[in-house]
Amino acid sequence: MDRPDALAPRLVQEFVAVAHGDLDRVRALLSQEPALIHAAWDWGGGDWETALGAASHTGRADIARYLLEAGARIDLFAAAMLGELPVVRAILSAQPGALHVRGPHGIPLTAHAEAGGTAAEGVLSYLQSLP
Repeated sequence: MDRPDALAPRLVQEFVAVAHGDLDRVRALLSQEPALIHAAWDWGGGDWETALGAASHTGRADIARYLLEAGARIDLFAAAMLGELPVVRAILSAQPGALHVRGPHGIPLTAHAEAGGTAAEGVLSYLQSLP
């Protein structure tokens, strides 16, 4: 099986870029190269982003769900955007400092919950209640 670090950089960059909003292209690229599911792109200065991270901060639940079904590793930011309150609570209970960790492009956790809209209202409310 190919490792994500062996992928052509332009392909990784395109995959992460289109995951900000183009589900059809995400499907096509992942079909072409399944190893992209775990690939990450460095936009510079250590600003690493996966396709799931891209979908998460743009509120693209459809893309995020597709990526998760395809084997992407869920993270706190995706869980927040998708409204997965039990997951968010469990992570923050085990690692309270994660509340202040920023996602790709320096975007805070609360912004990911806001991007989730109605589905993530419970997560947003929970996050706003924390000190």
